[in-house]
Amino acid sequence: MTAVPLAAAMSTRSPGRAAWLRLRRDRTALVSGVVSALLVVVALAAPLIEAGYGIGPQDKFQDDLDQFGLPYGIAGGITGAHWFGLEPGQGRDLFIQMVYGLRTSLGIAFAAALMTTMVGVLLGIVAGYLGGWVDGVLNWITDVTLALPFLIFTLAVIRPIELHFYGPREAVPGWFRVVLLITLFTAFGWTTTARLVRGQVLSLREREFVEAARASGARLGRILFRELLPNLGAPILVAFSLGIPAYITGEAALSFLGIGMLEPTPDFGRTIFRSLNYLQTDPAYVLFPGVTIFVLVLAFNLFGDALRDALDPKSLR
Repeated sequence: MTAVPLAAAMSTRSPGRAAWLRLRRDRTALVSGVVSALLVVVALAAPLIEAGYGIGPQDKFQDDLDQFGLPYGIAGGITGAHWFGLEPGQGRDLFIQMVYGLRTSLGIAFAAALMTTMVGVLLGIVAGYLGGWVDGVLNWITDVTLALPFLIFTLAVIRPIELHFYGPREAVPGWFRVVLLITLFTAFGWTTTARLVRGQVLSLREREFVEAARASGARLGRILFRELLPNLGAPILVAFSLGIPAYITGEAALSFLGIGMLEPTPDFGRTIFRSLNYLQTDPAYVLFPGVTIFVLVLAFNLFGDALRDALDPKSLR
């Protein structure tokens, strides 16, 4: 089908139906979507996989390590019992570490993307519709937030925040670090969504349906969330889908630097950091987590890009 007949066919369908048809025709979207969904299923089914695999993330097999702490056998000790081999020094099964590492990364990424999208949509829709001094103040807050260096700020505040709630010799629970990371991601990540939504609202607030709502005496909340919000589905969905891979890499980077997830929670960034000491003696140790997080981020990025193209009314894909 040529571009012109395809565009004509799309124009006769609802925007949602046309976007779905464009997405189905995109092979990259199909492949990346299937891979993303499979990885999400693996993360959700981690306890079931552990039960079937017969090994937990904290089980150690020190007898399978030599005197230098390296696994016996080839490729880091890959056997029928240990599909990805063992962690040098620790003796933990690397496959089940990767499964629970997916659970950690995707859990934090989805929660952070959801929170940043909600905050960004709320502030963006308010700033775009009200305008005036409200828009000016929110734009100033957005500019200040964008000017703050996320990594330096996180390095500076994450430990003092923990010491505020826990003593210097107390163990910090894993759930607290998860909540803290999601909060920090939300505090810095809402700006992109807010500006995107604000721009859309600026073009919608003078439309006929908004004028009709004002004329009928509709309250501010109804205009924002019953009239404007339903027309912002496409940019919101794109912002959410593209935020997930960004937070996956962000969480892994923080753990790599030692300010992300703590032991004993399985995590890609921390595993990759430890594996750097074994690049020559056990390259499989860095290969498996590196390839896993690469595929994870690539799949979500490609699907997010394809979704953005599919939701673009001017797209002919």
